[in-house]
Parts: sequence; C-alpha cells; structure tokens
Amino acid sequence: MAAHDGIRTYDQAVCVITGGASGIGRALATELATRGAEVVIADRQIAEAEKLATGIRERGGRARAAQLDVSDHDAVTALVQDTARRHGRLDYLFNNAGISHGMGAGARHYRIEDWRRIVEVNLMGVINGVQAAYPLMIEQGFGHIVNTASMAGLVPSPGTTSYVTTKHAVVGLSHNLRAEAAEHGVRVSVLCPGVIRTPFIEGGEYGRHVVPTSKEQYREMWEKRRPMAPEPFASKSLDAVAKNRCVIIVPASWKPIWWLFRLSPTLCLTMAARTFRDAVPAPETAAR
Repeated sequence: MAAHDGIRTYDQAVCVITGGASGIGRALATELATRGAEVVIADRQIAEAEKLATGIRERGGRARAAQLDVSDHDAVTALVQDTARRHGRLDYLFNNAGISHGMGAGARHYRIEDWRRIVEVNLMGVINGVQAAYPLMIEQGFGHIVNTASMAGLVPSPGTTSYVTTKHAVVGLSHNLRAEAAEHGVRVSVLCPGVIRTPFIEGGEYGRHVVPTSKEQYREMWEKRRPMAPEPFASKSLDAVAKNRCVIIVPASWKPIWWLFRLSPTLCLTMAARTFRDAVPAPETAAR
C-alpha cells in the first residue's frame, strides 16, 4: 500500500460505519460528513442507508451506502477491502452495529438461540471488523478503530445480561487491542454511551423482547433516565475520538457511575440487585 501522511481528522478522512443507517450510527455518519469525511454507511437496512447517503450528498457531503450483516465475516472483509481500494486508505472503522435483547428480563428467561444471536452481532460483529481493518491499518501505518460498547460494558445492568456480556467483552477487546496496536500507529477507542434517544431504546429493528412489553413501556422506562439526543452525542464523541481518548463516556453525567463501581463493586452490585428486584417483577412464565 502506498505511503500516506497519516490519519486525517476529519477532513478528507475515509470512514466506514457499521449500523450506520439509524440511531448513533446515523448521527456519527452525518457529523463526520459535516466535518469533511467520506463516509461509508453500512447497514442491513439498505433502503435507510441509501436514503441517508443521498441526503448527505444533497447537502454537499460525500457518502455511499452498503448493505452489510456484520455477523458475516466475509462480507465485512470485502467491504473494508473495497473501501481501501476505492480511496487508497482507511482512516476510521466505527464498529457500531448492535442489537438489544432481553431488556428487563432475567437471564433465566433466555433461549440458547438468544445468546447466540446477540454474540454473533454485538461481539463477533466487532471482531469481524477488527479482523478486516486492523491488518490493513498496520500496513498503511495509521488508522483508528472505534468500537461502540455501552455503559452496560462498564457497570452491571441486571435485566440485560446477554447485552451486558457482549458489551463488557467489547470493552475488554478494545483495551487490549489499544495496547497492542500503539506500536503500529493504530489507535483504538471504545464508546460507552449512556442512554441516547434512538430507536434502540425501544428494542431497535432487530432486537428481541424476551418478556412481552410494548414500545411505549420501554420508552417510558428509558425516558426516566433523560436520554441524550444523538446529534450532540455524535459531536462530543467525535471530539473525544479526535483526542484519541481510550474510554469515551457520553453524556459525561454517567461517568460517576463508572467511578463508583470501580471504587466499590460490592455496593454497586447490591444497589443494582435491589433496583432490578423492585423495577422488574418476574413474569409468570418464561420464554421457551
């Protein structure tokens, strides 16, 4: 691969964003394009991705859509390699695609298929992105992998055990890869959003509710936590990525929760257990 001056922030940068058609991914794509980047909006929802890319181009930005299931390793690899061939570089990979599952339901109600699906998307989807982009970035001598985890990847969140499992794994992957990648000039950051006002808080397009609950009930539950709009989230997050921050928590009001858990895990686990017991009564029947 030809020599380059180094990573671009963000003007003229080349960025791939998985799960880019809606929610956080959509906001990141829009903000990156506003800052002068070329964005590849990769998503299973190709119609929505195309619509977003068209809107960005109509406003003078540069974007294209690509249909992608992040659990398909070959497809992820093909997209990353094609992007690098088209532009001669890859500055950023945002491993953002993810699904929710079991919101409000204890782990005893899961099926093994539920575990497999969320691991395939939330964890293997990130791994597939890393496997595709990391060697390429080493070869070119620069690049930034940004993995979307969650506050649920830093602290316990009973009622979302499968989701928490995958997000803790993404945080661990990001920490280790950051340490390994530094000598190659490759950066790694992990986004740990608090509650962001996106379709995800209602389950998202591909999430599954283990215990039957309406979108209105989920929305009411999350609204109590004062969700942040995705646009300011994207702006603040990209500012932190530009500074090569390791763990990026937005909104900042969620940071004390992480600090408290690091200071006293036992206290936080006791509080989490009480909250789960009081807020989520056990359903009469388990999912089969």
